[in-house]
Parts: sequence; structure tokens; C-alpha cells
Amino acid sequence: MFDIKSFFDGFIDIILRMSIFDLIDISIVAYIFYKIFMFIKDTRAEQVLKGIVFLLLATQLSSTFKLHTLYWLLVNTLQIGLLSAIIIFQPELRAGLEHIGRTQFNFFVKGNNTNEDLNKTIEEIIEALYSLSRQKIGALIIMERKTKISDIISTGTEIDGDVSRQLLINIFIPNTPLHDGAVVIRGSKVKAAACFLPLTQSKDLSKDLGTRHRAGVGVSEVSDCITLIVSEETGEVSIAKSGKLYRNISKERMTNILQNNLKSNTEERSFLKGGIFR
Repeated sequence: MFDIKSFFDGFIDIILRMSIFDLIDISIVAYIFYKIFMFIKDTRAEQVLKGIVFLLLATQLSSTFKLHTLYWLLVNTLQIGLLSAIIIFQPELRAGLEHIGRTQFNFFVKGNNTNEDLNKTIEEIIEALYSLSRQKIGALIIMERKTKISDIISTGTEIDGDVSRQLLINIFIPNTPLHDGAVVIRGSKVKAAACFLPLTQSKDLSKDLGTRHRAGVGVSEVSDCITLIVSEETGEVSIAKSGKLYRNISKERMTNILQNNLKSNTEERSFLKGGIFR
């Protein structure tokens, strides 16, 4: 019969015998699992993780109760399943490794632009965005951050020109050679136009959104870039970051978002809950 008193006495005894290094070890492991869970939350990988946990519990129970055939079947399923998961979820694994690679201390990072240059760049982008919005001209602008997206830049036409409202507006004018695709901005330079982007596979996006929005969200899933989107149908201005799309952003709010997220030598701010709209 289960003895609650003995259980708690044993538990307290284990706690009392733990050293400071044991506590540090447990805290690090708990933090790692927390970060992994938050990273895969609301993704298809979350459902797979639940399935793996279920299989692990079932395997342990089948071993405890001497269900040899079921145990053999579950063990082999786990071995094959782990290899399959690595192949199927290669994009998620890549995004996770890139996320780890972006984790760094700020004193290792130097901003390429002064705040004055950055404010000027933001002003030119904002004016171009909302001019296109008023005219209901579709646009897709990718603002590169720590994760370099040279592979996406290489799919378009290299420009390497200073950011200006005139240049951005001219690129997206319908029926011009570069209007179809995305513009990539690195620092204060328009690196390339007519770039091809990966489309998101998310089923959470509204059905009324087209390829431009899905491409904007898709590239934000595989890098830490900020994507600015102007709808051709409604003129609505949206922003995508970390695989999330936020629609109908006002000019003033968009200015605050870009200033908060693009300032050099500042910690990366979390989107929405961490204060991007402050």
C-alpha cells in the first residue's frame, strides 16, 4: 500500500542532500525544456512531441507489466519514428538552430548605422509604405536583422541602393520589371528586388489572404526578419515577425514598432507580449 508519509519523508531527504550544483543543474535543464516548449508551441511539432511522450509512457508501462510483444513493437516504432521526425521536421530544426545562433550578448554586436541613419531609413520606408497603401499598390518589404538571408537576396535582382521612398515606390509600381516579388533591405541599403520567398504552411492564416501575405509570414518563420506587407486589394498595411501576422497597423504604430525593433545595440524585444507595441 502506498505510504504518503514515507513518500514525503523520502522526497524531503533528497532535497536536503542536494548541493548547489544539483540545483543549478536542475534549473538549467528546466530552462532548456521550457525554451523548447515555447519555441514549438502552437506548431505542428507540438503535436508530434505529445505523441512521442505518449509512446514513451506506453513503452514504460508495457515493460512494467511484461507485455513483451507490445513493448517490442513500441521500441521499434520509437527508433524509426525519431529518424522520420528529423526528416519531416527539418525546417523546424533549422529554424531552432538559427534561433540558438542568434542568441548572443550585445557587447559582441555592433550596429552598422547610427540612430540618425536608422531614423532616416525608417522614415523613408514608412512614407513609401503608406503612399503605396493610399494607392492600393501591393508591396512586400523584408527588413533583414541578425540572421542573414543572402540565399533569398540571390533569387532577386541586386540593387544595393540607398533606401528612399522614391526608389521603393517605383519598384512596386504595377507592370514594372521588379514589382513582382519582395524587396530586401539590409541596414540602410535596398539590397535586392523581385526576390522569391518561401510560403508559410500555417493553417492559422485567414483564407482571404493571398500569396503576398503567405510569403511574408513564411520568410519570418525561417529568420528573425521583419516583413512589411501592403495589400493590393484593401491597401491595408500588415507586419509579420516570428511566423505571426499582425494586420491593419496604423502609421504611428508602425513607426514605433520599427524603431523599437531595429535600434542598434539593444536587446531583441519580444513581439506583442514583450513590448513591440510600446
